[in-house]
Amino acid sequence: MGSTSRASAAKGVSGVSAAAGIRLRSYSGNVYRFDPGALCLELLVTGGPGALARYEVLHTPDDLTAWADQSRLTPTPLALHVTADDVAYARRLRDALTRTVVSRVVGGAGLPELGIAAADTADLDLVNEAAARPPLAPAIGADGTRGWAAGTATGAQLLSTVARDAVDLLTGPYAERIRMCAGDRCYLLYVDTSRPGRRRWCSMEHCGNRHKVRAHRVRRSGAAPVE
Repeated sequence: MGSTSRASAAKGVSGVSAAAGIRLRSYSGNVYRFDPGALCLELLVTGGPGALARYEVLHTPDDLTAWADQSRLTPTPLALHVTADDVAYARRLRDALTRTVVSRVVGGAGLPELGIAAADTADLDLVNEAAARPPLAPAIGADGTRGWAAGTATGAQLLSTVARDAVDLLTGPYAERIRMCAGDRCYLLYVDTSRPGRRRWCSMEHCGNRHKVRAHRVRRSGAAPVE
């Protein structure tokens, strides 16, 4: 699904980024912005089960903090207190979410070509367990700016916030708009929040552009159109 590089985004006023997106690096080395449309789906680009383990970036507490800082949460940086146990739990939650979302998108078989099994009850139990914990709590500062309530910026509460976002997504009005990129060998997952609901690509900078280039070459060659 991809590896991340450190990047920041302009923040909005509602707890998510106004110009959301995680910076990813393609196989060719090009850096592009991927906006999955939901906080929980942003976590999925940090690695995952099966073949996605090769993209693992969550090794230390600093890695989880860095991910939070480039996520759609606002304000950042969060000044998180993260432990090694939080990092291990983040990987378990991410893998459970990956299987859950993949099963929702492609059906019960999962993605055997990537070694990703279908979700089971243990995956849902883990998501629900994380969501049941206290989340990050927003607060208004004396200067009127948004912040986080004292004592809430911990790794466990960050992951609860992610899990609650997953529950909202998977049970909400956009549950049927979760998609997998139509690009060749691209398995990035996103929620299509566009008004017409016709988003096909992880990013127009990446897979969308590659499709346009291939289609142009096919038209020039006179071959059958690229789907």
